[in-house]
Amino acid sequence: MRRVYLVAATLLTAATIHTPATNAAPAAAAITETVYVESTIDSDADGKLDRIAADVMRPDTAERVPIVMEASPYYGLGASAASATNVPRGFGRWYDEYFVPRGYAVVEMEMQGTSRSTGCPTTGGPEDTASVRAVVDWLNGRAKAFYADGRAAVASWSTGNVGMLGVSYNGTLPNAAAAANIPGVKTIVPIAAISSWYEYARDQGIGYKGWESNYPTYLANYVVSAAQKAKCKPVFDKLTAQDGDESWDYTSFWKARDYRVSAPTVTASVFAVHGQADWNVKPSQFGRWWKELADRNVPRKIWLHRGGHLDPISFRQAEWQRVMGLWMDHWLKGADNGIMDEPMADVQKPDGSWEQAASWPRPDTKNTTLYFGPAANGTSGSLTATPVTSGTQRLAANANISETAMMANPETAATNRLAYVTAPLTKDARLSGEVSVTARIASNRASTPLTALLVDYGPSSQAVLSERSPLQLSMERCGKNDLRDRTGCARPPEVSVQAVSATMLTKGAIDAKNRSSLETATALPTNGTAVEVTWKLHARDALIPAGHRIGIVLVTNHNAYIAADTASSGVSLTVSLGVSKVVLPIVGGSVS
Repeated sequence: MRRVYLVAATLLTAATIHTPATNAAPAAAAITETVYVESTIDSDADGKLDRIAADVMRPDTAERVPIVMEASPYYGLGASAASATNVPRGFGRWYDEYFVPRGYAVVEMEMQGTSRSTGCPTTGGPEDTASVRAVVDWLNGRAKAFYADGRAAVASWSTGNVGMLGVSYNGTLPNAAAAANIPGVKTIVPIAAISSWYEYARDQGIGYKGWESNYPTYLANYVVSAAQKAKCKPVFDKLTAQDGDESWDYTSFWKARDYRVSAPTVTASVFAVHGQADWNVKPSQFGRWWKELADRNVPRKIWLHRGGHLDPISFRQAEWQRVMGLWMDHWLKGADNGIMDEPMADVQKPDGSWEQAASWPRPDTKNTTLYFGPAANGTSGSLTATPVTSGTQRLAANANISETAMMANPETAATNRLAYVTAPLTKDARLSGEVSVTARIASNRASTPLTALLVDYGPSSQAVLSERSPLQLSMERCGKNDLRDRTGCARPPEVSVQAVSATMLTKGAIDAKNRSSLETATALPTNGTAVEVTWKLHARDALIPAGHRIGIVLVTNHNAYIAADTASSGVSLTVSLGVSKVVLPIVGGSVS
């Protein structure tokens, strides 16, 4: 439903605009309007409750309808953002064209402090959630809203049943709403979405490269509207003061932005979509959220694709729309359409094809432990099911070596990286879930970063897909012609294929001073006493073929992945063999 708003100035006080629904049944029409919902917060401390702008498109019918809602901080950043306060910006995504003719309202709400909403953005803080709550409450008759001319706006057309969806930050706000258990939010579809803002900026006690310095302030300042920027400076100064960059510890600031803390209260169903090569919103964001949901038997479904930061409309369009239609019909209209009888998990293979599984991690997945050992089978270190009884290896700081160099030549001993590799597999091994590594180390520094890479050693073809920025994902045009012609939002990612002898499957890092707690650091002893450090790698689903080897590569700083830890300059440590290990979630429970 693309529209051009050629409206005379004298008509700009109108609250609603009637436009034909191009995909709808004969004589159907759509009503579009902009409303301002009164929230319960005053995030810019101006003495007035924040008002949250929302554009609505709904069928012109006497029937009450459910709502598909996309909340975003990005609407005001696009070229299509309307300056008028009472004219919808234009519904740039495909949701209006698809859902309105099928009997849904589509609501696009502008997070507090962005576009036409008042208040201040706080990068995942409680204020974000409160802005979503305000609009959902209005849709359920629990909050007040107004048109630009001050008249009351009542959502008498709404059933109150809301399904939230979106990509990146637009998918993160649904996670926040589900964690807050906002009444009326029946289902969420988080795509490439954050479930813990700490883990967006940090990996277990150390900052991610590019996110290590005042990231919450940077993002809030990026999305804030020009009208609110000066007013929000004290809020942004507070973000900077409280973000804990000095230690990278998990503080109350980050706990307030960790939606997994509230997972026990989630009642909405969840359809998660994530790229296994997404190193922007990294795979732990879906993996650990998913585990919390699974532990509580939340109704759920998942798609794991081979790409990075992407929207499935660009690479699996017809199936995505089919499933979304069934999903929303089931959870918002109560349709008994069999969607929950379909397999829970769809996983994309490296060649681009898809396979399904009854659950994820896949059924019969069991933890398999492999121990670090000495040189064997032509490699500088070994991974075996039976631990050796003694032995150590020395690991020094890595001098800015690339990830490719870290993985290369596992047969060659090197002090700037340690490689532990299995014998060639006699049968395929299916990895499904989250990997953990334990290293017993003695260090000469109280603060010591450790990074582990899980590697598939063997010849293969690796596909590298282009990806979109968060703003692109939110603002790319998405009309009928784009879906038809594979342009805009439907433009497929570019794929380049290269022959490799080693494939990084997943990785993870920790500052060893946070080995006991992410909230409180405990200095490493520097007198030669060994301690055990356990950390998690990002969730992964992958098939490791027979004849390949499984490897763990251990380094200190991975300078393209985590921030440089100046306190660990000149680090030298020993790694104890036999007790140091990797725990792999393997379907069938064994590697041979």
